[in-house]
Amino acid sequence: MSTPNQEDYLEAIWRLTEQKGYARVSDIAECLRISQASVSKMIRKLKEEGWLEVERYRGLSLTSKGIAEGRLLLARHQILERFLRHLAISDPKTVYHDVEGIEHHFSTETLDRLSALVAFIDQNPTWWNKFLAELSSLPKA
Repeated sequence: MSTPNQEDYLEAIWRLTEQKGYARVSDIAECLRISQASVSKMIRKLKEEGWLEVERYRGLSLTSKGIAEGRLLLARHQILERFLRHLAISDPKTVYHDVEGIEHHFSTETLDRLSALVAFIDQNPTWWNKFLAELSSLPKA
């Protein structure tokens, strides 16, 4: 099982390898807005735990275990993003901040249910728009 910090790294590595075909320490540092030294330290730990492989001068690649986890982490992130957007939270910074704050604290069961709700909303926009109209008439907190 990975920690929330490891999950952030695995998700970043997954995204980078999907976009660019590879992930370098400098790319990960830029993506996570942290130092390259911090990335290097975590890379060693992730390698020791079997999440990724490191080839000198060639970059990083996820193991099959890392690929499976990366896919799951990205899917979780996207489900939460979609849900917040369905709630009419339109500021990308707010969506990103909120997703980053909550994504590590969902059980698989809760995530499955939230995913089903998002799919239901996608298939029933009239119902959801009625809910949003009701929501907008409530007093602000």
